[in-house]
Amino acid sequence: MTDMAYSDSLDQAEPAASYSKLQVALVLFALAVGGFAIGTGEFAIMGLLPNVAATFSVSTPVAGYVISAYALGVVVGAPLIAIMAAKMARRPLLLLLMGFFAVTNILSAAAPDFTSFTILRFLSGLPHGAYFGVGALVAASMVPLHYRVRAVGKVMLGLTVATLAGTPVMAFFGQALSWEVMFWAVGLIAALTVTLIWIYLPQDRVVEGASIARELGAFTRPQVWLTLAIAATGFGGMFAIFSYIALTVTEVTLLSVGMVPVVMVIFGVGMNIGNLIGSKLADMFLMGTIGSMLVMNMVVMTMFALGAGSVWLLCLSVFLIGCGFAAGPAVQTRLMDVAADGQTMAAASMHSAFNVANAIGAWLGGVVIAMGFGYAATGWVGVVLSIIGLGIFGLSVWLERKSPTRSMRPQLPQAAE
Repeated sequence: MTDMAYSDSLDQAEPAASYSKLQVALVLFALAVGGFAIGTGEFAIMGLLPNVAATFSVSTPVAGYVISAYALGVVVGAPLIAIMAAKMARRPLLLLLMGFFAVTNILSAAAPDFTSFTILRFLSGLPHGAYFGVGALVAASMVPLHYRVRAVGKVMLGLTVATLAGTPVMAFFGQALSWEVMFWAVGLIAALTVTLIWIYLPQDRVVEGASIARELGAFTRPQVWLTLAIAATGFGGMFAIFSYIALTVTEVTLLSVGMVPVVMVIFGVGMNIGNLIGSKLADMFLMGTIGSMLVMNMVVMTMFALGAGSVWLLCLSVFLIGCGFAAGPAVQTRLMDVAADGQTMAAASMHSAFNVANAIGAWLGGVVIAMGFGYAATGWVGVVLSIIGLGIFGLSVWLERKSPTRSMRPQLPQAAE
């Protein structure tokens, strides 16, 4: 079924044709810059943990708590902000979220001790999910129905570009100068995003009937929970593998540590290609794209588990695992379809689900390594999680077809004025 089949629901939103292509492009660019700031701030710190540990006189594993603190902030912040901002228009909410992100990152660079630094990383994570969720709603509201997943994908393009360019560049300068430079830079990029949103995003109004109860109503819909469960399980394998990719490269493939950044760049290229191609596919076959990516993950992660000792198979599987990010915009849009009136809550919660996937994947990967199965066995963790996600996906489709009313009909977000 294609999204064009839903054209009878266009009357739920203002016509997207009221915006010129230039207006839409400028808004999507502004939102993507914010995604770049968030992605860089989230991932670049992973390569700077030894520097952070040295500054605050703690061990590197203890320094790793700041990554967990940020992830916890994402999980907590997405639903909390959706509830607190239920009666806010989207433009001022985006400005507030990115302004808060800018301030907490700049303060992170000036943190006097490890405790305050950890708290600031938690606070920095709070706007993450809500920003991407609200940004996706804004993007989808400004374009025709058959282009909405591509619009969402362009917002998320900032995140994928961050893995390819922002993270290695900031890690390089962070190591050459100081890790604080990275947080200053992220804070300034976030401040730039505030300026761009202020200039380019049109004023909007509060959605009629908006309330906390209406947002919480999203969680009364089984398809919302099933979609979040697909994200939390089906894509945990990527995190199981990449939490330990450095040791896989050096201990299994027997490459030098200098090849680790190269492997990560290959992954980043895959993410960007997957995001662009997957968004186009999902505009035609939304559920088909999600299901196909889960199946592809099973095949690719099997190849990783069996072939990590080969340089070529390692690089190919890493690239294809990155391409699996094609499901990201599709899952985000699926949540917007099934959430009815609680779209902000559902859209923001997707990033909570992906951080749950991060936690589950990294934990299970550590378990199989501790059991003596080796670093390549993280690929089998990914296969199992993909199978679980595919099972939940099948249940979702089955319930959808049994339902007398199709929950896949898009609930288009209100467009900005």
